[in-house]
Amino acid sequence: MCLMFIASKLGSCGYMSNKRDAYSSKGNIAYSNISGMQDPPVSLSLFVLHPFLSTPGTRCIFINSSATPTLRPRANTERMREGVCGCCGALRPRYKRLVDNIFPEDPEDGLVKANMEKLTFYALSAPEKLDRIGAYLSERLSRDVARHRYGYVCIAMEALDQLLMACHCQSINLFVESFLKMVRKLLESDKPSLQILGTNSFVKFANIEEDTPSYHRSYDFFVSRFSEMCHSSFEDPDIRTKIRMAGIKGLQGVVRKTVNDELQANIWDPQHMDKIVPSLLFNLQSGQRTERVELETPREAGSLITSTAAAGLMKDRSPSPLQASEKEKESPVELTERCFRELLGRAAYGNIKNAVTPVLMHLDNHSLWEGKTFAVRCFKIIMYSIQSQHSHLVIQQLLGHLDANSKNSATVRAGIVEVLLEAAAIAASGSVGPTVLEVFNTLLRQLRLSVDYELTGSYDGSTNIGTKIIKAHEERQLQEAVIRTIGSFANTLPTYQRSEVMLFIMGKIPVPGIHPALTSIGSGPEVTRMIQVMLLKSLVQVTAGFQTTNMLTALPSSFLEPLLSFSLTEDPELRLLVLQILLSLIDRHDNTAKFSDISIISDISVLKLKVDKCSRQDNLFMKKHGQQLYRHIYLGCKEPSSGGQHYESLFALLGLLSVELANEEVVVDLIRLALALQ
Repeated sequence: MCLMFIASKLGSCGYMSNKRDAYSSKGNIAYSNISGMQDPPVSLSLFVLHPFLSTPGTRCIFINSSATPTLRPRANTERMREGVCGCCGALRPRYKRLVDNIFPEDPEDGLVKANMEKLTFYALSAPEKLDRIGAYLSERLSRDVARHRYGYVCIAMEALDQLLMACHCQSINLFVESFLKMVRKLLESDKPSLQILGTNSFVKFANIEEDTPSYHRSYDFFVSRFSEMCHSSFEDPDIRTKIRMAGIKGLQGVVRKTVNDELQANIWDPQHMDKIVPSLLFNLQSGQRTERVELETPREAGSLITSTAAAGLMKDRSPSPLQASEKEKESPVELTERCFRELLGRAAYGNIKNAVTPVLMHLDNHSLWEGKTFAVRCFKIIMYSIQSQHSHLVIQQLLGHLDANSKNSATVRAGIVEVLLEAAAIAASGSVGPTVLEVFNTLLRQLRLSVDYELTGSYDGSTNIGTKIIKAHEERQLQEAVIRTIGSFANTLPTYQRSEVMLFIMGKIPVPGIHPALTSIGSGPEVTRMIQVMLLKSLVQVTAGFQTTNMLTALPSSFLEPLLSFSLTEDPELRLLVLQILLSLIDRHDNTAKFSDISIISDISVLKLKVDKCSRQDNLFMKKHGQQLYRHIYLGCKEPSSGGQHYESLFALLGLLSVELANEEVVVDLIRLALALQ
């Protein structure tokens, strides 16, 4: 402005002319010659040029004036001012000069640290300028990306990272918008190095706790882009691994940034979970625990650029703060598992379903239930990562998924059941939740359907051409898995709930004369017998390790009478299962194994039996049901189809009665029973 004022005054006096121009001896400053003089006055030229002599970087100044004094319009003056600012660094805004000064002439020299400190101090002193600084850096980065000047791109991102780490003011939101715009520009590039560079910057941003909330920020693009990077199919395996790891770290950053902020987009929505979870499972499945992969650094990022213009890029760059602190090395599988655990650990009660549903769909779509190993591993991670009080929600989703796949192949259903078995063992007492009987009802329904499928040979009860034929041995394997799972769930229950489950299962068993036969697809004697066998095997699992102080509550009439009725059937398998159930219920001190061999011992002290005084409740139980037990033991010994296992079980049952429930009257009755058996 001073220069323009002087020039206008000199022009009005007739000293300035645009006919001839004179240049300073240094060749970097131009001024208009004064009309009427061959050599302009030195003092006048110095006075005109003085404001610019001390400014470094001044190249040239053009001053045009006419001999006739005229008053310039304001528009022309503004255009002239813009022209001067475009050529003269001294007239540019200070924040632009500070930003320009952090870029060296040679990008290999890296960020000019001294000037970066000045820019940081300026940003802290004038936080209202942060948005302009970010916009200008964004403009420079976009221009450098378009011109393939990747060295300056890396310098710009490093400067942004340092500004983000240093500035935590209310104006940070506007700066973050420019930052995310630049990260998006890098992620949209087809250069792996730029994608990884942008991801590393985003991860550092995700670790920053902002002082002010953001009401309008969206991370939809980043979820989609990072998920896409997780599925990278780049030709070079090393670069492909680095891109996938960058995608995983990016998703981890998105989760950290949004999961605890109610004002952000809900990351637990199905539209996001359907991208994040399958991406993690894909890397968890495909990744192999081989040699650990070194984490990405700026130098490595530069080495991936094949352009000759970027040769030798970032050779002397110092690592960014995050990369310098992360000295640990981990494989893609380890990184994926850590990210998956962190995601699940942050899931609240209402978000468990949205987090688990994509896992079920992924296992379905890629036929991973049949192998069982990967499915079991996934749900072990889930059960160990979520809060323990939410375990029953996962169990319920698995049970619902099992019902939804009722007509799928036996191997798929067996895989789901195996996962249920492992999940129940991990969840312990919290696995079943409030709907105890519904869990067992679902498993028993699957057991019954499997029996029907095995006997009919198809899922719809017909053997027409085109019907999917079922393999009997696969259904048997499924049935055994369901029975084990029932026992695993029962072991997590307290005694009173286990008694309820025993009564519930007994009510499902078709007992001749007591419980009507269940209607099934292929109703018949064989179907009824198979259902009886499977449900009694389930009872064996439920009663294993069952201990109670009150036999009247553990063996009520509604349970004992149907059970003993099977001891009189002609089927030896059913009778043996009944004996095993009775042994589990009566043995409260683990004495069964000591009666496993039928032998005559003169001194029973060698058996080291654990004996407690018979309680009043036990005496009442024997008075009520003792004669019934003796009768069934006697008739069981007389069955011609009984084998060695039957007699060993009967011997153990007599021994347990004499130890666990014996009083004077019981001992007399047992002697009479023994004499009758002779």
